[in-house]
Amino acid sequence: MPEEITPIDIAMEAASGPHFSGLRLDGGLLSTSPSPSTLADSNSPKRPFVIGVSGGTASGKTTVCDMIIQQLHDHRVVLVNQVPIYDFKKHRRSSESFRQVNASDVIILEGILVFHDARVRNLMNMKIFVDTDADVRLARRIRRDTVERGRDIDSVLEQYAKFVKPAFDDFVLPSKKYADVIIPRGGDNHVAIDLIVQHIRTKLGQHDLCKIYPNVYVIQSTFQIRGMHTLIRDCDISKHDFVFYSDRLIRLVVEHGLGHLPFTEKQVVTPTGSVYTGVDFCKKLCGVSIIRSGESMENALRACCKGIKIGKILIHRDGDNGKQLIYEKLPKDISERHVLLLDPVLATGNSANQAIELLIQKGVPESHIIFLNLISAPEGIQCVCKRFPSLKIVTSEIDVALNEEFRVVPGMGEFGDRYFGTDD
Repeated sequence: MPEEITPIDIAMEAASGPHFSGLRLDGGLLSTSPSPSTLADSNSPKRPFVIGVSGGTASGKTTVCDMIIQQLHDHRVVLVNQVPIYDFKKHRRSSESFRQVNASDVIILEGILVFHDARVRNLMNMKIFVDTDADVRLARRIRRDTVERGRDIDSVLEQYAKFVKPAFDDFVLPSKKYADVIIPRGGDNHVAIDLIVQHIRTKLGQHDLCKIYPNVYVIQSTFQIRGMHTLIRDCDISKHDFVFYSDRLIRLVVEHGLGHLPFTEKQVVTPTGSVYTGVDFCKKLCGVSIIRSGESMENALRACCKGIKIGKILIHRDGDNGKQLIYEKLPKDISERHVLLLDPVLATGNSANQAIELLIQKGVPESHIIFLNLISAPEGIQCVCKRFPSLKIVTSEIDVALNEEFRVVPGMGEFGDRYFGTDD
């Protein structure tokens, strides 16, 4: 007898796409999330990821660029050379016109002097210097200029000795200090290029706010995570299923948050008699839930951290912008602990700021606070991060915006009422 397929199974199977609820799901990377400077303008263009690639002549810059472009085939990538239209035989521009390029997700700016001008450097998200042995570069230049550019060996060597090498020593090599990544051996270094491509893909998948506020972390999306969000946001889901899938997501957020705690190296002896070098968990830790939605996250924290202390903060949210502290009960030694602040939804950020301010007044260093939530509004992230730039925010999705009633959209309604069954 075939297994019965439920609507929940269908929703989990169908859920796909990026993990920003405001993003296009057709493969594009343009987000409808408001930019920090113009929250009201949801159509503001997304800034491309700009990569600068520099290095000496014949170091393999073009090969490296081609390999990056090839591996980023699922994104719009454009290569811009430092002098787009140039006659290498006559050593001058062959035209006064310039090549036009279309808007892209990634712009690779390649040339020997692209790091020379600070104004250009400041536009780059990543700076790569291709570092290849001078003898190898000279051999490549001789082969390239004689075969591809129709020059004789004597002129190539004369130009190299008189102009190319001195210019490299004076201008190109000193710019190596600006590089974020140095690739020895150029295109032959497949490991380095694979790591660079992986990093670029990660950055392209980040919400714009994560690029502006490096203390904001969105857990990496999977179809399972996207599917669980689809379910808990559905107004027709049963309470049982809402709690079940919320608990799964909360557990993932808590685990990710714990990964941002400090650790110490520790060695243990395995049952085989071998020594394993690992890490020891942070011992001085506690949770603090913002009543009452935050209490839904306590079980997941207890399941991950045996015997953890959990404090409580109650803040009145209605009619006073969430700034009236009603009740607090915190561990006496909280100033010595790292704190996981718990609240499933970050909306305006006002009540969160009040809770964080209280923790700081109790002696908790700002950098020792990790704020955990399921969904965050861009306005809330900005409100918290601007005031407390040293704490960390860990969330599973960043939503589009707040509406006129200061509710997160698309959101998931009153989380506490839905979770504890008081929304009837």
